Amino acid sequence: MWAGTVPGIVLVAMITCVAYSARNLSGLALFSPMILAVVAGLVYSNVLGMPAHAKAGIAFAQRRLLRFAIVLLGFQLTLGQVAGIGLGGVGIVAATLGATFLFTVTLGRLIGVDAKLAQLIAAGTSICGASAIVATNIVTDARDEDVTYAVAAITLFGTVAMLGFPLLAPLFGLDQHAFGLWAGASIHEVAQVIGAGFQNGTFSGETATVAKLTRVAMLAPMVIALGLMARRGSTDASAAKPPMPWFVVAFVAIVALNSLVVIPAQLHSVVALSAQIMLTMGLAAMGLQADISQLRSRGLRPLMLAFSAFIFVAGFSLVLVKLA
Repeated sequence: MWAGTVPGIVLVAMITCVAYSARNLSGLALFSPMILAVVAGLVYSNVLGMPAHAKAGIAFAQRRLLRFAIVLLGFQLTLGQVAGIGLGGVGIVAATLGATFLFTVTLGRLIGVDAKLAQLIAAGTSICGASAIVATNIVTDARDEDVTYAVAAITLFGTVAMLGFPLLAPLFGLDQHAFGLWAGASIHEVAQVIGAGFQNGTFSGETATVAKLTRVAMLAPMVIALGLMARRGSTDASAAKPPMPWFVVAFVAIVALNSLVVIPAQLHSVVALSAQIMLTMGLAAMGLQADISQLRSRGLRPLMLAFSAFIFVAGFSLVLVKLA
């Protein structure tokens, strides 16, 4: 098995190195390595082609590595951090997540976007960007091209939010706590939230980070709920049992462990970096298996859906923050 897997893993690792190196180029530092890896993988496979002997390793990176990386994200969150933004803050985050997901899925159905693609866009917008898209796809089982499309759309509007939200803070009369809560509850990627939050001040950045990690913690119940919905709509008798993906259980267990046990700072940094690298490798594999012609065939409707979801999550969460 490993003999057939190694070539693909090596290729994915090379794409990952390119993604990390590209961040040193002018204008690309705004983007996370995960996003750059998707683009690099997409360009490689559609220009040079996909080597047949690399497919097994690419599939391994796309499935096993991604799931393990999502588990490691649990080390970024403790129950104490969630308590730090208060019950009101947790309520704002939860309400925004639920409302945004329902809005996006419903609008997608109304304008004719494929249901699985709409769910991916909804998860990426409402929870935590590319990581949520990947985790959601484990239970929705959408096409690789749909995953790539969703990641690209979420990246676009998340970047707009990261650059634009700090400029809007004075206009909306938001202090550092309120702005941090708004950014954490509405911006797509963790890195984008951190970038926007700390641009408005240290306290704002800390509040934004905790609010965002609270959204990340809600990834587990969301994936379970989507799995239950998928099983309920299935006509396959073997799908009768409610799904409990192992990575969701492990994610919750890691959050609990991280809340009860003090992890050495050096080890914590190593785990965080390992999770980011594995997520980047998984998304590089996703890009390697995507077909640009299939992306083009999706048209503009999914992009309109992602834009509408972006406007909704920003407006809905802002209203809640202002009313709090």
